[in-house]
Amino acid sequence: MMKRITGILCAAAAAVSLFSCTGAKEEPAGFVRTDGTIFVNPDGSEFRIKGTNLGNWLNPEGYMFRFPGHVNSQHFINEALCQLVGPGYVENFWKQFVEKYVTESDIRFIAATGATTVRLPFHYRIFSGDGYLGMRDPEDGFRIIDNLVSWCRGAGLKIILDMHCCPGGQTGDNIDDSYGYPWLFTEASHQDEFVAIWEKIAARYADEPVILGYDFMNEPISSRIKDKDMLNTRLQPLMIRVAQAVRKIDPNHIFFIGGAQWNGNFKVFDNYTFDSNMAFTCHTYQCRPEVKSLLRFTSVRDESGIPMYMGETGENTDEWVRGMRMALDSVNIGWTFWPYKKLGSSSSFVKIGTPEGWDTVCAFLAADRSSYARISEARPDQAECRRILSSYLDSLALEKCETNDGYIKALGLEL
Repeated sequence: MMKRITGILCAAAAAVSLFSCTGAKEEPAGFVRTDGTIFVNPDGSEFRIKGTNLGNWLNPEGYMFRFPGHVNSQHFINEALCQLVGPGYVENFWKQFVEKYVTESDIRFIAATGATTVRLPFHYRIFSGDGYLGMRDPEDGFRIIDNLVSWCRGAGLKIILDMHCCPGGQTGDNIDDSYGYPWLFTEASHQDEFVAIWEKIAARYADEPVILGYDFMNEPISSRIKDKDMLNTRLQPLMIRVAQAVRKIDPNHIFFIGGAQWNGNFKVFDNYTFDSNMAFTCHTYQCRPEVKSLLRFTSVRDESGIPMYMGETGENTDEWVRGMRMALDSVNIGWTFWPYKKLGSSSSFVKIGTPEGWDTVCAFLAADRSSYARISEARPDQAECRRILSSYLDSLALEKCETNDGYIKALGLEL
């Protein structure tokens, strides 16, 4: 497997070098934009979004590590690991995790399959300098994105920036690393911070055509929130506010607007014209992989007269992925399947190998840790657990991962 991945990477690197020398991959001046219900390149040809999500990288989720269900968001994971091996080790663990999880080799590999786009889910705290994922400098988040932009420019990929975790929480569930309620919609200070971060992002990347656009907030307002109907009325006004603020800085990029309840409810919108270069973004997972399952999204697209993009779908068998991809293609909805890389799973571009002893770490996380005494009782040998976690970090390198050939082929991409 290592030999085959190395061969793919060498071919991708050679292609990038050739394009750089001949100018054959030179990007036309200007930006991808919306035109009616499609996306178009600067030369007027249609741009098709097809690719993957760089999930788990800048917003770790417990299931991507095969951790117990209640250890499902970054602050729960971080607390449990600190109890296991100490905060000093854990801070360094996260620094290496960020450095190794996605590298230029990964981006070249994605591009070599024929993908056009990567979606980057990120936590707003990558810009805070508060120690999130070991980041102590507010510029750390921008340095990561700067690197990704450089890699994607060389590989010929576009990037969609997705704020997966907003100040205060926009979902009220594990995916936004919140405290169980979308306080973004009830607290003015959170909304001010949300807008201010997007203004900083826009100021940094307004003139960068590698970035396709901004996905302002992921999956707002969980269906499990009791007063979701009241909160739903606050989504459109906040989207209009952030769009207007960002557009004063950035005249170039597409704005992606997600529906309420897992990016599925677009009835909360009645204004389709608050920006002239915007698209809707939907998500769906548990459904039949057929056009009939997409009609609720195509109807919104046709009524609004703006594009619809499937920001997330997948997490299923190769057969299901093939069916969903073909259905999306047939109704001209672009897609980024979830996710690119995952531990011990074939429902992704590549599979991370499970380190020896990983069950020891998982068992501690699953144990009763409701008191200091019980934490102490449950904790296994710290040196051994540090070895296991270090082994996990070593396994993140692309050349040590296994390509999921059937999954990539199901997406209509190449190996």
